[in-house]
Amino acid sequence: MSETGSGVEVSRFIEFSRAQWARLRATTPLPLSEAQLRGLVGLNDPMSLDEVADIYLPLSRLLNLYVGAIQTLHEATATFLGSAAPRVPYVIGLAGSVAVGKSTTSRILQALLAHWPTHPKVDLITTDGFLLPRRVLEARGLMERKGFPESYDVRRLVRFLADLKSGAEEVCAPVYSHLSYDIVEGEVHCVRQPDIVIVEGLNVLQTGSGRAPMFVSDFFDFSIYVDANEADIEHWYIERFLTLRETVFRNPSSYFHRYAALTPDEAADTARTLWQTINLVNLHQNVLPTRERAHLILEKGRDHAVRKVKLRKL
Repeated sequence: MSETGSGVEVSRFIEFSRAQWARLRATTPLPLSEAQLRGLVGLNDPMSLDEVADIYLPLSRLLNLYVGAIQTLHEATATFLGSAAPRVPYVIGLAGSVAVGKSTTSRILQALLAHWPTHPKVDLITTDGFLLPRRVLEARGLMERKGFPESYDVRRLVRFLADLKSGAEEVCAPVYSHLSYDIVEGEVHCVRQPDIVIVEGLNVLQTGSGRAPMFVSDFFDFSIYVDANEADIEHWYIERFLTLRETVFRNPSSYFHRYAALTPDEAADTARTLWQTINLVNLHQNVLPTRERAHLILEKGRDHAVRKVKLRKL
């Protein structure tokens, strides 16, 4: 927020109620079935086809228009230079707290954007793959700081995005396992000249201390921040932890297998402590301060449904 000479506050964002935003879908068709949607939704992150139609279809329409505008700009530059238009992907950054629903949002956007005929090849990269290996985090005493900026191989992530934006034929990212809580040695996820790439992660909108020559956010054509009340996110985090205790944590190969033996009350207390001492601290120090840098903010209510959308003015 800033103030004009008259004392009236002027926002950098245009705000839309859910109903106002839903109308911007226009005639965009819904390409997903209920069964397809279920395959995209994350753990403890409810999503309905109405939510997709009201929130994500208008967003996919907006992004389709933006991608088309960038493609036209590339063609204009190529005409000026007398060369072929470069094949450079449109990169979307998606940030937000742990447990706020970033992964579900990313997968739904990927599915919707891939149905537009002008950019059918849409890839999704999560920055979890760029976390430092567990042995490195342990050696540096950073296991309790996992997800904080210092726990990532930022140079490798920046190099990945630089190669992507240079039009390289193939660019590969490391793969992360939530089961082992570590990088999967020798495994990579490669993208081959995609039309659009969604990069999802906690800290992707950060600019850092100012010492680095380039930041992850420098490579984004558009950025989205998924927002919610802190009390709601904490509630979702604890809910997810309790569900994992009954499922994934029971796998002896899980890094968190030790939590499977906790009682429900003990598990809830453990989750609350982890949230308050690690994830909430990271949210306050590193994630939330980047919210106003996003081009678009999705504000979720207690029921996970988006209640307000804010679009930054050009």
